Amino acid sequence: MAMEARLSLRQSQRVVMTPLLQQAIQLLQLSTLELQEVVQKELLENPLLEEVAPETENAPEASAASPEAPAAPTTPAEPPPVDAATSATERQTDDLPFDLTAVMFDDHEERSLVAQEDREELPFENIVRSVNSLTDHLDEQLRFTVEDPLVRRIGAEIIGNLDEDGYLRAELAEIATRCETTVEEVEKVLALIQAFDPPGVAARSIQECLLIQLKADPNPDPVSVEIVQDHFDELSRRRYPDIARALKLPLDRVMESVEEIMGLEPKPGRRFGGGDSRYIVPDVVVHKMGTEYVVVLNEDGIPRLRVNSLYRSLLRNSGDEARAYVEQKLRSAVWLIKSVDQRQRTLRKVTQSIVKFQRDFLDKGLPYLRPLSLRDVGEDIGMHESTISRVTTNKYVETPQGLFELKFFFHSGIASGDGEMVSSVSVKKMIQDLLANEDPAKPLSDQEVAQILKGRGLTIARRTVAKYREELGILPSHQRRLAPKRR
Repeated sequence: MAMEARLSLRQSQRVVMTPLLQQAIQLLQLSTLELQEVVQKELLENPLLEEVAPETENAPEASAASPEAPAAPTTPAEPPPVDAATSATERQTDDLPFDLTAVMFDDHEERSLVAQEDREELPFENIVRSVNSLTDHLDEQLRFTVEDPLVRRIGAEIIGNLDEDGYLRAELAEIATRCETTVEEVEKVLALIQAFDPPGVAARSIQECLLIQLKADPNPDPVSVEIVQDHFDELSRRRYPDIARALKLPLDRVMESVEEIMGLEPKPGRRFGGGDSRYIVPDVVVHKMGTEYVVVLNEDGIPRLRVNSLYRSLLRNSGDEARAYVEQKLRSAVWLIKSVDQRQRTLRKVTQSIVKFQRDFLDKGLPYLRPLSLRDVGEDIGMHESTISRVTTNKYVETPQGLFELKFFFHSGIASGDGEMVSSVSVKKMIQDLLANEDPAKPLSDQEVAQILKGRGLTIARRTVAKYREELGILPSHQRRLAPKRR
């Protein structure tokens, strides 16, 4: 067989995650406190980045009165004007490797926040809330959702065997022995705990942790689920082309799912720290003013940034090596400023959409929580649902109904008799209330519960009632009849 050398051209597409793009994605996922830490670190490391002092934010008026005063930038997010010697560098910073605005925003609305004096009128207790340890947080949810003594005992045993990252570090058989029950019962209670906040808690491996978070979405991305479920080894080794070939999908479609997976929390318990109480600062406050709800970003502690005007003289008077260093720092500074600003506007826009969908909940409470998916919000504001997922991760909102993680508002739904969708959380609450008030001598069967709900205009299958009852940790009717009366 003859062998010959040949030249051929092949066109292909590759998705490149540059360090700057990774930083922009990371900023979306950070809480306000974490963002403060990142910004402070950049201020220390980048000499071209500086904080705008509060008294200089209104400097344009002062500069107009004093011709010799240096002109203030139009906004903290823009570098100061540059002369001809630096115009090429300015053009270079505008030509960033990734167009954040094009991906995350279709319009370029100005930030329209409540005035500072209005923010200061919000009561302090609405800005800072005390949050206990992970154990206390889960125990509280267990007490709220479960009444059966055995289920509570199993749940407490599971919670007591979680490490600081939120992973279960005990065998189910060991827990079953301690609680004098079966492994099957422990598995049911474990599934209940895994549905608690924070998403991904009580997993036995990082793979299970990620799967729990993906499946918690009412409309999970099937490609993301399949990658974590069936191609986790390739994912951990970053063999994305191998995954694309196995799934028979384009590489860019696989990378969309990889980006979503990268936005998940691998250590769901870490935001709670140790066993001591800590404070959690809401990222957003929803404040009722008259008949309307106003979304206020909590920007306390996040420095206002701008590029130091010193860079002009540095570029003018530096050699090639120093000039390259300054240009790199300039690009990094401009990117950070734009990324922080984009994060804040995205967070505000997403929260406004949630408020629009969940108006009845804000007015009347939990029974009026409506079904909502990431896709609903994404379509409402023109963003990809993976962006919605990232921006709602580790973010808290203070509302008239209490303090909630933004992901709390996303739930699947069930159609009622008039065609309206009812949140699964509301349905579970109805089932819990029915069983809490039943006759202990004649406990309600799942079919009877389904019939009662149907009489209230909510058609729900018996097996769905059974599923929700099990998730609430409530025993079947024949076992409740034999069990002691619940308190």
